[in-house]
Amino acid sequence: MGDRLDVRYFPLVLDVVDHGVFTVDPKGSITSFNRAAEAITGYSEQDVVGRQCSEVFRTSLCDSICPLRRSIASRARVRNREVRIHAKDGRLIPISLSTAPLETAAGDLLGGVEVFRDMSHIHALMRRIDNHYKFEDILSRNPEMHRIFKLLPPVAESRSTILITGESGTGKELLAKAIHSHGSARRRPFVAVNCAAIPETLLESELFGYRKGAFTDAVRDKPGRIAQAEGGTLFLDEVGDLSRTLQVKLLRFLQERIYEPLGSTTARKANVRVIAATHRNLSAMVEEGVFRRDLYFRLNVMEIPLPPLRERSEDIPLLTQHFIRRFREVTGKPIDGISPRALAALMRYDFPGNIRELENLIERAFILCEGAEIDTDCLPSNLWPQESEYSGRSEAPAGHLNLLNRRAIEAVLGRHNGNRTRAARELGIHRTTLIRRLKKYGSKGR
Repeated sequence: MGDRLDVRYFPLVLDVVDHGVFTVDPKGSITSFNRAAEAITGYSEQDVVGRQCSEVFRTSLCDSICPLRRSIASRARVRNREVRIHAKDGRLIPISLSTAPLETAAGDLLGGVEVFRDMSHIHALMRRIDNHYKFEDILSRNPEMHRIFKLLPPVAESRSTILITGESGTGKELLAKAIHSHGSARRRPFVAVNCAAIPETLLESELFGYRKGAFTDAVRDKPGRIAQAEGGTLFLDEVGDLSRTLQVKLLRFLQERIYEPLGSTTARKANVRVIAATHRNLSAMVEEGVFRRDLYFRLNVMEIPLPPLRERSEDIPLLTQHFIRRFREVTGKPIDGISPRALAALMRYDFPGNIRELENLIERAFILCEGAEIDTDCLPSNLWPQESEYSGRSEAPAGHLNLLNRRAIEAVLGRHNGNRTRAARELGIHRTTLIRRLKKYGSKGR
């Protein structure tokens, strides 16, 4: 066996490596910076040596769970964390990083090393894929949602009042923001008011504002949400919760585009587009006499009904992967997918809380999971069948779980016409893992 490589040659070796590599001393000051790191970040070695790495890269993990600092403190390796770093020109660059402590043969700590690779091209490819199923920040493969996507550009360009209906958690405010950002008033304010969250006694002043002296605590004039939204969009969420008195005042505003702040005797004109939303059945409320018919028709110039998540189950894998990417970036945890078994549990669940509930489940899973993918032990027990469904047995039979897994995989394969590579990408697993599971369940796919 030949002589060991002289340590003097290590910098030359590192400059041949395609990945960015830098080292720090025990206090986090950068001690070396290879050429690939220079190419990715735009910093030269002279720019960064002697500076704290947190001062250079300014990632979301620097002040909380810095992987390099953790490696130095615990003398353990951290692998494949995804995060965004700031390049010298200010750009945010997505990277995947691994860290390890630097120790002598005697166990003395010298500092730490970080190896990272630029993920920009992968993220760009993922955005291209997502954009086939995306309008603004709304993701869907559902045909009904795509029909809505086609409606949104002409709806956004108009200034007509829009009524968005749908269950809680279906993304009504997200849709309202998408309409606003695609319209001519996109550079003007978007002001949201939740009519159910503000007490009736305060809601009128919140909407219309008030003049000094209008009531005991009115020590100065205060503009309302309508004035704040001037030239832009006023989003009235849960408009079905308005009192009859406020219904009358809102009707006048919608008809004449004028309003009076509390304590004022002068009407003010407003150039504001109104988008309203509700989870209630306003038509039924009109028949019951609790919602004004004329206001209902004034709001309902164009109704956009959002389907609940249980009616667009094909979106569950897409949304799940979207939330995994988001929380992976926020938390730095190396979770990059979900097991077919766990995905099957999500796909058979009704999601009464809709997309908001799915997002909360993935956030919970990131708190609990220690592995590289979300499995069933990271999900609440209520996502699984009750004991009565299995004749009193305390656990679901393995055959039933296999059936759920197989159905989840077959559903994804069906959407991609049997293409295993695309199906694996959607499931968040490697293609070889998918092939192994296909053999296990006896499913087919090319």
